[in-house]
Amino acid sequence: MDFVSQNIFLITLAVISGLALFIPVLRDAQASTSQVSPAQAVMLLNRQNAVIVDVRETAELATGKIEGARHIPAGEIKARSGELDKFKNRPLILVCESGARSGRALADLRKAGFAQAYNLAGGIKAWKEAGQPLAGGKQA
Repeated sequence: MDFVSQNIFLITLAVISGLALFIPVLRDAQASTSQVSPAQAVMLLNRQNAVIVDVRETAELATGKIEGARHIPAGEIKARSGELDKFKNRPLILVCESGARSGRALADLRKAGFAQAYNLAGGIKAWKEAGQPLAGGKQA
């Protein structure tokens, strides 16, 4: 006990450092459960009738979009989340060009009560690389 009382500062510092190293692991685990690959997205579409929400800007849609996707730009997702209320019991898959904007929009939808909302990892780029079809635009 004498060791603990003499070194309380160092012990506290070691515990805090350990916790600081563990926090990113927890964040990564949460992020991985909220992302789906193109193959997982197709399974959600086919098995659970998932809804695709394209959060890119209108001009970006000219390159093509996923068939049947609803368009709500990322900047409007908070204000227009009511349009998606009828889909709260179905998985929502958010899509942007690379997965970054849709990740931020995902956080907004989760706060609005959409427990089954997911981000398409890699966005439309990953969708194209996986050989999945796009409606309209170039099929590059």
